[in-house]
Amino acid sequence: MVKKGYFGFSWTYLFFGWWVPLFRGEVGIAAIHFFFTIFTFLIWQVVMAFLYNKQYMTRMLVDKGFVLADSDPVNTMARLKLGIAQ
Repeated sequence: MVKKGYFGFSWTYLFFGWWVPLFRGEVGIAAIHFFFTIFTFLIWQVVMAFLYNKQYMTRMLVDKGFVLADSDPVNTMARLKLGIAQ
């Protein structure tokens, strides 16, 4: 299976918040993000826009066994941003 992954700031999460993990199939994560968004009056959503892509990619690479499959320069940049060893 091939999935597209992102690293860096998430404009999608900034605008759509907890819907992003829901549409990516992470129902439990979406529920947690929904409650934190409600209880922090959207502050959580702004903070998570900086963190979500890194957390999602880390879950995909470490927990689900996906691998980076782009060109070498893009993979190197992703590894640096995600803090993953070669």
